[in-house]
Amino acid sequence: MTVGGSIFLVAVGAILRYAVTDSISGIDLATVGLILMIAGIVGLVIGLFMYASARRTAYVAPERERYVDREPLA
Repeated sequence: MTVGGSIFLVAVGAILRYAVTDSISGIDLATVGLILMIAGIVGLVIGLFMYASARRTAYVAPERERYVDREPLA
């Protein structure tokens, strides 16, 4: 999950948890919102951790072999 997707889940969850007052028979929208916020926060933490660990990894190019023109031995 990307960082943007995680932030989106947190935003939708917060809207369902705190702003929606309607109800659907058999579904508690506040609980669904809380679940979405938790999933978004977990995804955000994992995404940021993976981003930070990828930034620490440095690419080291292999050294190029040097070709030296030599005269043949007699």
